[in-house]
Amino acid sequence: MNFSTSFHGSGCFHPLHPVRQWLANLPIASPSRAHWIVKWIPAQCPFERDIKVFGHKVAHIPPLCKLNPFYDEFVALRYRALCYLADDCGEDISQYL
Repeated sequence: MNFSTSFHGSGCFHPLHPVRQWLANLPIASPSRAHWIVKWIPAQCPFERDIKVFGHKVAHIPPLCKLNPFYDEFVALRYRALCYLADDCGEDISQYL
């Protein structure tokens, strides 16, 4: 990664862009790495909750994952790992869905 990749056409600096690029280009070249990625990146946001009292919803905690600036990159990385396991390794990925 070089420093110039942190600038977009608008000329403004985006400090998270190098990390986003690194995540987007992270190679998935082994089944063990793919399994690790799929295991540690959840399929859905684990923080979203409905708070119920006596069976009635009294509050809702929104999905806090959307506040993570790398959320989209992590979801894409998990998807690439699942595709690698299914397409290249021929594994059944239903346990991860």
